[in-house]
Amino acid sequence: MALRLETDIQYLKGVGPKLGALFSRNGIKTVDDLLQNYPRAYEDQRAARNVASLKPGDVVSLKAKVVSVSSYNMGKSTRRIYDIMIRDASGQIRCKFFRTPYKGYFERFQPGKEVRVVGTVTDYRGRIEFHHPDLKDIEPEEAIQDALIPIYVENEGLSSTKISKLILSVFEQVKDWPIEKLPLELVKNLILLGRNEAYYKIHQPEADAGNLYNEFKSEAHKRLIFEEFFWLELYLASKKSGLKSEKGFAFKNAELKNKALIASLPFRLTNAQMRAYGEIQKDLESGKPMNRLVQGDVGSGKTLVSFLSCLKAHESNFQTCLMAPTEILAEQHYRNAEKLLQPVGLNTALLTGKTKPKERKEIAEKLANGDIHFLIGTHALIEEWVQFQNLGLVIIDEQHRFGVAQRGILKNKGSSPHFLIMTATPIPRTLAMTVNGDLDVSIIDEMPAGRTPIQTRVINETKRPAALKFLIEQVEKGRQAYVVYPLVEESEKIDLKNATEEFEKLSAEFPKVRFGLLHGKMKSVEKDAVMTEFREHKIDVLVSTTVIEVGVDVANATIMMIEHAERFGLSQLHQLRGRVGRGQHKSFCVLIMGYAVSEETRTRIEFMEKTNDGFKVAEFDLQIRGPGEFMGAKQSGLPGFKMANLVRDFDLLKLARDAAFDILARDPKLSKKEHLVLREELLKSYGPNALAGVG
Repeated sequence: MALRLETDIQYLKGVGPKLGALFSRNGIKTVDDLLQNYPRAYEDQRAARNVASLKPGDVVSLKAKVVSVSSYNMGKSTRRIYDIMIRDASGQIRCKFFRTPYKGYFERFQPGKEVRVVGTVTDYRGRIEFHHPDLKDIEPEEAIQDALIPIYVENEGLSSTKISKLILSVFEQVKDWPIEKLPLELVKNLILLGRNEAYYKIHQPEADAGNLYNEFKSEAHKRLIFEEFFWLELYLASKKSGLKSEKGFAFKNAELKNKALIASLPFRLTNAQMRAYGEIQKDLESGKPMNRLVQGDVGSGKTLVSFLSCLKAHESNFQTCLMAPTEILAEQHYRNAEKLLQPVGLNTALLTGKTKPKERKEIAEKLANGDIHFLIGTHALIEEWVQFQNLGLVIIDEQHRFGVAQRGILKNKGSSPHFLIMTATPIPRTLAMTVNGDLDVSIIDEMPAGRTPIQTRVINETKRPAALKFLIEQVEKGRQAYVVYPLVEESEKIDLKNATEEFEKLSAEFPKVRFGLLHGKMKSVEKDAVMTEFREHKIDVLVSTTVIEVGVDVANATIMMIEHAERFGLSQLHQLRGRVGRGQHKSFCVLIMGYAVSEETRTRIEFMEKTNDGFKVAEFDLQIRGPGEFMGAKQSGLPGFKMANLVRDFDLLKLARDAAFDILARDPKLSKKEHLVLREELLKSYGPNALAGVG
């Protein structure tokens, strides 16, 4: 049969039902999926080296013999490190694996077996090693090939060589290759390879372009990376176009209450706060629904900016609601609103899961008749009985913790209300452009005067007693502290300290210190009681899980100690660190790493010592972990990029964004003949709602 790109993979010559099922389990269901299974690296055998010549950072192809294969546990954990020692005539080197590529992988390599190793040389504590190299069988008389050899991710029964041969056979078997999907004018203006030529060259690279291919800078890479970005940016552009086409309400007033609030403050707003509010003010007066994200580090004053927006809505006779992800954070916002907004005439109310039926009935009545001007709450705000008289502004805190459906329900409680989204998780510019491409973004990148930088130290488990001694000394001086653990209770699968057990141990070891325990499995009333006691200094040290990541504000707390810091992302560590440094006293953050962490992990955690700037932390975290892990698998909203990298390929991201927004500006409905394929691809990739903005 004639093959097409949409043909089931099993019908490709050399595959069949059994191998086809294996491909399918690994996400490769069609011939096109196989072509989009891009090489992870390229081997240039002409650049083959010997062990004695290796230097850190070298990407090499090396022929050697296996000396030994061993494995051992990482410290006290159940995770295992696999160690394959190899040697050639000039010396020997270790190949370390911190995870198993697939079942039976290491059983292939017995002492004396000849292998070819392709990988990057790593400096690990002054000794060179390979970490997760490609290891493959070779014949004793292997000839050096005058070509770049693509290296694919291997799976059970699917070697890199097998995958390469099948892909090359596709180019011989496929008939009727599809037409170019990008507008020909765009391909020509940006000097991009044609799609099919890029497919071919990515799998059959030019022999003398090894560096370009291994650095993802070849013309084939440029074309395919651009296209991945382009489809996403076109979708975001259509969403933004749809939002801008809606009719909204223009808030126009003298802002007398805003001026009164600012005049009552014991401090001046920062220039960054004023700039952010100016951008919001312009949106609110435009007559189009605002959809703006305000990014700012912990303590930068985002909440105050949102309160100014709320006052502007009130003076235009509109109500505002604010949805927070946790009861702790919602209550903190409510306390601040009572203190700052009630004196200038705003009636506020709090609605959470624990609000009693009698209070709910009262809130319902006051919302409906307009007596509540500002309703603050959790997910309870989206309940059906919550109906506003005239909702004009929706504020969402930490939006990545809410789903699209929840935000849609809030939108329907008003008539095209303005949306203001806040996040204390600084998102790097590269990621913000992608995840929040349909939003306008304001950045508060200036901290209020008088905040003392937090001193951060990374230590090993062996120095934990000294860190505890320092913490107790600070408590004896009248300060308070947090001790954070990654687990609530002991796990049989993971050998980590847990909050419940350590709370009991610490309480017994330091009987004069008042310890409290807080975690997400506690009932709301229990959590509230613990937090109230901590705020009132009836608790000296709060032993907790990450439930305190957002919303806890105790000025007297000056020490944050985090156990098993290697288990957290850097941005999460930064959020936790932000719970201290909120008062007049010098504050400290101690990050304790478990036993036998990798050098890469150590480098990642030690970056926290270098800066208190959340944006720098987030950028570094994104580079190390990638966007999926950085945002959380389900929350990121990111497509599964097969090749594009938001950090490495930022220039191509900007190029794709400009191109997508330009096309939509010139052809808002994508109705021109040369753009019909764009409509088709949007529907295919993002579903029927993808064209909501383009008609």
